[in-house]
Amino acid sequence: MKRSIKRAAVLGSGVMGSGIAAHLANNGIPVQMLDIVPSELTVQEEKQGLSLEDKRVRNRIAEKSKQALLKQKPSPITSKASLDLIEIGNFEDDMERLEEADWIIEVVTENLEIKKQVFANVDKHRKKGSIVSSNTSGISVEAMIEDCSEDMKKHFLGTHFFNPPRYLKLLEVIPTSHTDPDVLEFMKVFGENVLGKGVVEAKDTPNFIANRIGTYGLLITLREMLEQGFSIGEVDSVTGPLIGRPKSATFRTLDVVGLDTFLHVARNVYDKVEGKEKEVFDPPAFMQKMVENGWLGSKSGKGFYEKKAGVIYEINPDTLEFGERKKLQTPAIEMAKQAKGSRAKMKALLSMPDDPAAKLVWSLLKPVLIYSAELVGEIADDITAIDQAMKWGFGWDIGPFETWDAIGLKQATERMQREGETVPSWVLELIEKGYESFYKQADGEITYYNGNDFEKLKTNPKEVNLRLFKNKSNVIKKNTGASLIDLDDGVLLLEFHSPNNAIGLDIMQMVNTAIEEAEANYEGLVIGNQGKNFCVGANLALMLMEAQDDNFYELDMVIRMFQNMTTNIKYANKPVVVAPFNMALGGGAEVSLPAAAIQASPETYMGLVEVGVGLIPGGGGTKELYLKQLRNMPKGIDFDLSKVANDVFEKVATAKVSTSAKEAQELGFLDQKDAISANPDHLIYDAKQKVLALAHAGYRAPAKEKIPVVGNAGYAAMLLGAKNLQMSGYASEHDVKIAEKLAYVLSGGRIKEGSLIDEQTMLDFEREAFLSLIGEPKTQARMQHMLMKGKPLRN
Repeated sequence: MKRSIKRAAVLGSGVMGSGIAAHLANNGIPVQMLDIVPSELTVQEEKQGLSLEDKRVRNRIAEKSKQALLKQKPSPITSKASLDLIEIGNFEDDMERLEEADWIIEVVTENLEIKKQVFANVDKHRKKGSIVSSNTSGISVEAMIEDCSEDMKKHFLGTHFFNPPRYLKLLEVIPTSHTDPDVLEFMKVFGENVLGKGVVEAKDTPNFIANRIGTYGLLITLREMLEQGFSIGEVDSVTGPLIGRPKSATFRTLDVVGLDTFLHVARNVYDKVEGKEKEVFDPPAFMQKMVENGWLGSKSGKGFYEKKAGVIYEINPDTLEFGERKKLQTPAIEMAKQAKGSRAKMKALLSMPDDPAAKLVWSLLKPVLIYSAELVGEIADDITAIDQAMKWGFGWDIGPFETWDAIGLKQATERMQREGETVPSWVLELIEKGYESFYKQADGEITYYNGNDFEKLKTNPKEVNLRLFKNKSNVIKKNTGASLIDLDDGVLLLEFHSPNNAIGLDIMQMVNTAIEEAEANYEGLVIGNQGKNFCVGANLALMLMEAQDDNFYELDMVIRMFQNMTTNIKYANKPVVVAPFNMALGGGAEVSLPAAAIQASPETYMGLVEVGVGLIPGGGGTKELYLKQLRNMPKGIDFDLSKVANDVFEKVATAKVSTSAKEAQELGFLDQKDAISANPDHLIYDAKQKVLALAHAGYRAPAKEKIPVVGNAGYAAMLLGAKNLQMSGYASEHDVKIAEKLAYVLSGGRIKEGSLIDEQTMLDFEREAFLSLIGEPKTQARMQHMLMKGKPLRN
């Protein structure tokens, strides 16, 4: 049976339910979101003369949740247009419409009896063959549907999203003993390819995989903090990026999750396990007192931390009073900070076993590693599901078994045994066989230990791991800033790897080399990488240094080189596809805009942000954004050119950045020839396919363009807008000076409205404006402030 999900229904519109509905809508799936019917009117409804029978009242809860999506931060929606795909209703009037849904997701309160009632009702109204799932995080999925029809049992499973669904990658899929294997496989593929998730198959055990181990780790951290006498802030200073965990570390994470939610999740396991494990899942008494006080974390304004007058204070678990936040500073911490990458940092930190920070981290890591090994086979079939779940659900850089490898499997295990710990026998057997790690990498492949032997790590064919490609001797050329990699099938990839992927002379040189190589020997070129961000712009520090030394000849040369590079991207004889993700700012946007096509990740934050450091785009960004906007205008219909120019002027002058790839489309950074990958892990693969499609369709470089400009009249209008902002107190004198330069570029100079200029003329205007502004003391002060503080200076 060929399955598809064209329409879905979400039962329950709370934070999680509405978040799931939003994620489905973000991915183009129409969804009906239902909730209960209110039992009484609000004061406002009474004033309006409404009754409990009015549709607006009956759908109020779901409607309120839908509207709340617009206000939540970070936003659950990638575009306001997503809301149009969410239809609201209620459990009494709209259940019969479940027959329209191909997938029904239950997200009601965590109570088995309530869930069973909901599923009994679903069973009456669903169409045969539709998939039904529960988003439960702690209740047995098998128990929920024991009284349902055979067809529903065959099509039922757990689908545990992590909150917020838009941003957290993990989707745990939990089959029951009745689940049709084809249904399970379909949902795994659908989750990856359509919803963009990292999918792991979990077993029907308390809290499944990530919450089971993650909660255990958090509770171990609480226990060790209290036993060893560390403060909240001291623990957080070593349990974040220093050991490959998110910046929120331990207690800031708990504040974000909410203490009430965390205690509920811990209770799920506590009620179902015995012995030492049960002891760990019994949270310290002071946390219950915090909940009784209403100190739940971020949602109540106070938890483990409290912010007052811009200062952050930490709670004292003994007194429940707030005091100055502390940080741990030790030699091992300083040594770890110097190491590159989570594996190296972890190893460096633990290499000084007598250091207080090293002792603390070891006391936190050791039980989690052993616990994870004990649960293999119980919560998941193999170590890869556990590692992936912790990375995708809790934001760990490396999972428990990867961590064990990083610190030395044999050495760490021997230390555990010396300290009286019982290490699971299968781990000891692995070491006895002479193996030194859980994972091995050779010939561009990763294998893992499956309990008996090593087998190849299963990955989606659309996942391209550039590190493995480079290990296969596919690197053709490289320098300090970039590498040119053979992606196979006649496609090249240029990978940036300078600090922050900032564009310097080395990257410019490699872009031009890559285009030459592609034109001579390949079908085309992808520009992409798998760093933290695609590219945060040009090398600001280098430019500031040259400007402060009055090296304007060198700066002029660099800007010309940058413009030549972006022009080469645009007019290459073989297709160049750029694959931006996360931040693609300033120069990162300027590399993307002229490409034959852009293949963007869903979370692409693109913008020409040079105004933030007192400049305007100098590498063709203004020109290319303007041309993209013009290409988006309907053919054969007159339009107001000044509106297009003003729109681009506003985006550049305000340093507008998209909050998603969908918004980048709406802002004009992407156009009809560009596309968005559903799964960020498939970005390089999709970009490669786009290159091949363009090449096989007989790609030809675009013809040189003449640019219609608004001239004197448009220049005056743009400048008037900037001066009005100044008079209103929203722009400084220097802001107006920057706006004047930008207006001059976009208007094409002081010429007649409707005139046509060539691209090089606008590029020359960009370069001249850039060089003029970088010589200004106030611009240099803005650049210095950005480098030092990481945020714009208004001067």
